[in-house]
Amino acid sequence: MVATPNVDSAPAGMAPTNAHRSATGREILSVENVSVSLGGRRILEDVTFTIRSGEFMGMIGSNGAGKTTLLRTVLGLQRPTAGMVAVLGQPRSRKNRSIGYVPQKVLLDADVPLRARDLVALGLDGHRFGMPLPSKQRTEAVDSMLHAVGAERFANARLGSLSGGEQQRVLIAHALISRPHLLLLDEPLANLDLSSSQEIVTLLGRIVAEQHVAVLLSAHEINPLLPVMDRVVYIAGGRAISGATDEVIRGDVLSRLYGHHIDVINVHGRILVIAGHEHAENEPLAPDVIVRVT
Repeated sequence: MVATPNVDSAPAGMAPTNAHRSATGREILSVENVSVSLGGRRILEDVTFTIRSGEFMGMIGSNGAGKTTLLRTVLGLQRPTAGMVAVLGQPRSRKNRSIGYVPQKVLLDADVPLRARDLVALGLDGHRFGMPLPSKQRTEAVDSMLHAVGAERFANARLGSLSGGEQQRVLIAHALISRPHLLLLDEPLANLDLSSSQEIVTLLGRIVAEQHVAVLLSAHEINPLLPVMDRVVYIAGGRAISGATDEVIRGDVLSRLYGHHIDVINVHGRILVIAGHEHAENEPLAPDVIVRVT
């Protein structure tokens, strides 16, 4: 584990963060010295971080960095080789109603007669056997959640006919309707256009503020999350470092994480992490990382 440095002020040109909102709520998730090995290969190594209620944390890393494995470990679907994961102070389990989850991929056939509101309703009782009986209370809960995510106008549309951004809103409503303390999202911005990505990020920021839920969202790029993100956990080569954006996204910190020289610059409000071309093939880099030709 690479230790997070103490930084008194943000580096020049660094985009502002929302760190003032964090670190005051109840601790929701604790990941302590977690390592995971699969097939004899170390996927995660000594990962440690916490998330509190009302806090938005981005998990940034390239493909294969270990983001999905970490989410599966938090969900109780993957047993850690070492370390501990606790939710609300208790060891995590596979059936934890305190966690809402939006998966990376959901295949939705346009011909399946499942409406947006039907999927949201499954978040209330989809863990039970049998078909639930309709009730006024259940309908009101679904309508309220559809309203919360701005999905009322396509509530009765078939899921397969919705756009990517609309599907994400419905999946978020499905994950939130059981009122979890922690919301996990695996690459929810993948395959969305810029406008839809911005809308989803804004929506999640509002949900964090209004419902005080803790959010852990995995992504390839950090820039779309900057307006709402309180802290970041940055993963590279199975190792991770966490803290406020201006503590983590620094050349000296990321150089230690990657094991070679990294520069961090700001271009028109966009953070770019720059690596020398001689290292490009040695370590997969997130899309925010560009190769410097020397």
